[in-house]
Amino acid sequence: MVDLDTIRAIDFHTHAEEPCGCHADDGYDALQAAMARHFRASWAHPPTIPETAAHYREQKIAAVIFPVDAERETGYRRYANEEVAEAAAGHADVLIPFASIDPARGVAGAREARRLMREFGIRGFKFHPTMQGFFPNDRMAYPLYEAIAAEGGIALFHTGQTGVGSGMRGGNGMRLKYSNPMHLDDVAVDFPDMKIVLAHPSFPWQEEALAVARHKPNVWIDLSGWLPRYFPQILVHYANTLLKDRVLFGSDWPMIAPERWLDEFAQLPIRDDVRPRILKDNAARLLGLVQETASAKETA
Repeated sequence: MVDLDTIRAIDFHTHAEEPCGCHADDGYDALQAAMARHFRASWAHPPTIPETAAHYREQKIAAVIFPVDAERETGYRRYANEEVAEAAAGHADVLIPFASIDPARGVAGAREARRLMREFGIRGFKFHPTMQGFFPNDRMAYPLYEAIAAEGGIALFHTGQTGVGSGMRGGNGMRLKYSNPMHLDDVAVDFPDMKIVLAHPSFPWQEEALAVARHKPNVWIDLSGWLPRYFPQILVHYANTLLKDRVLFGSDWPMIAPERWLDEFAQLPIRDDVRPRILKDNAARLLGLVQETASAKETA
């Protein structure tokens, strides 16, 4: 269990790229190498879950961690969600497990989601519309959303441009159109009690993301995938004001190290009363680690 008194932040966006560190190369190595170049990452190989936990423990940061089930669309091997959950459970002081299920799995995927939340302590699910090749408001995905909502889970969606396939021939087949955050407006309407997180500054649809989050109280935004120096001014403004209780720190580890992100975030003109909300309090409340943070009480 994460002890909020001993950590300085909660990173809402980290990847379990190598749960066991022994995948058979199916083209994923070339993709990872291209992504590492895109993000200027410094590691020699993608970290395993124990390596990730050790890094975050040293940094006094907790992290939401997940795989991405994109096997159908990309051919990259799907990691078993149970494998990720069991590995994370051994580091429960710093790791909070999410899962990933391709919405095309339909009713079978919905059954899996319920089982993972009930038996493995999964808190939420990562969707990557561009990698998984679907529009988030496609009714195909609704049985899975219904299961997540019924169990009180969180749905975290990649939005905007992606480093996945960036610079590769044809973008490695990745189609950006799927990740326009406006598609999630329908999901927020149809599942008003499901907590939805729009991941990343949503370039080139930043204003669409802010509009959805401002209009729909069940929608949050994480700031992962970009170094803070590149954040659009309008995003910083909304994080400081209208959305101060629904914006979350996220790094996109292992492509961006959390300490690198935090060093740059410290240079942004974020209000003193807002900074702890973004770094820890908002995520703690969203994850149910506390019923209500001091920041939320002040806002009320």
